[in-house]
Amino acid sequence: MRVLIVEDDAALGLFLQKGLKLEGHEVAWVGDGEAALEYAAEHRPDLIVLDLSLPRKDGTEVLAELSGRFDETSVLVLTGRSQVEERVKCLNLGADDCLLKPFSFHELTARCRALLRRREQFADPMLRHGDVELNRMERRVTRNGRLVELTVKEFALLEFLMMRRGRCCSRTELLREVWQMSPAAGTNVVDVYVNYLRKKLGAGNLDADTGYSVIETVRGEGYQMGGLKKMMTQSVEFQASAACAGA
Repeated sequence: MRVLIVEDDAALGLFLQKGLKLEGHEVAWVGDGEAALEYAAEHRPDLIVLDLSLPRKDGTEVLAELSGRFDETSVLVLTGRSQVEERVKCLNLGADDCLLKPFSFHELTARCRALLRRREQFADPMLRHGDVELNRMERRVTRNGRLVELTVKEFALLEFLMMRRGRCCSRTELLREVWQMSPAAGTNVVDVYVNYLRKKLGAGNLDADTGYSVIETVRGEGYQMGGLKKMMTQSVEFQASAACAGA
């Protein structure tokens, strides 16, 4: 999950960034409201952990500007403002949850996971990547129209990778989210199941038309659905060639 921490307290911001990275997430930290909006516009994070008392632009102002522009991004508000009215205001402005300071880090991570599950529950049931299609409702996978029979864990692994839209997923993240196992378990189950998936997807894991690897290994980091950049480049080149031919 891509997370943006917006917190003007540097010690707390760095602590949250480090802790969520250890949980396997991709985490950025900024210290003011203007920087938060700039980062969100460029990177489209899955989750924003937003403090309210911020320099340059208050957290409630950030919420108001996020509203309607970043529907795919969940927002967890952190606040020391204990008045119920403040929390109601944040929820009305589009926040998905509020957490009062001081808070437990374990509670924060649990709420982050709950927000992610809630967001995915209402996501498009059909996931597509190149010639691979995964129907979350029917639990059905096809490759170039051919049915691919997967076990429960193989399906869960492919679904997780496809929902991450091509970004790299670390082995730690995959162990925790797909297998609900501790990163300290000392197992190579992730690598084993990636190999199972590659074999079942067939064709040497390469797309016949584009030549991209369906599941790529990111050396020293983990795995991701691959080839989208190459596919887009080939598409642009094809369109340019077609345009020249018609000129």
